Amino acid sequence: MGNGIFSGNPKTEWLSDKGSDRDMRVLDAFWYIDPAGRRWDAPAGTIINGASIPRTLWSSVGSPYTGDYRRAALVHDAAMGKEGIRRADADTMFYYACLAGGCSLLQAKMLYAGVRVGAWASNTQVLSMDPAAQLPDGYRLPGQQSPRELEVRARYTVIANQLMATSDNFADIERVVNKNLGTPPGP
Repeated sequence: MGNGIFSGNPKTEWLSDKGSDRDMRVLDAFWYIDPAGRRWDAPAGTIINGASIPRTLWSSVGSPYTGDYRRAALVHDAAMGKEGIRRADADTMFYYACLAGGCSLLQAKMLYAGVRVGAWASNTQVLSMDPAAQLPDGYRLPGQQSPRELEVRARYTVIANQLMATSDNFADIERVVNKNLGTPPGP
């Protein structure tokens, strides 16, 4: 089984008529079985929105629906919506599902770092205490990144550089990420 196996190619439909144009509905049940034999289901009707990578990292890591990690993103999204699934377990599954989907080891490391930084960013506050740094988006110059975006990009860059020199052993990868972000996110 190696890095796990998918049930095939997912069948989805865009939900462009409401809210975000990233939302899709899973039409037929889809699943992934990880290397430990755990099955991760995305039942028909599940609403997904692609890889949980902060927008500021899309040019570095990839956008929500591109690349060999699309199927991994689908089962990760489905897992994140289920009660009782720990975020750290879903993120670990995402790493292996990326590999099963055809990502290289380096790309899987970077994608794993991207979703972990995304979880970290959604659970922390901007560190800068400078009032000028707290300007809302509408008060910044076009293309100017917010303090949050700069912080996320800097944190990701440090992790990515360290991961390039890290073995492909998942425990080593996880250790690098945890060292830079703190403990894995909870449920």
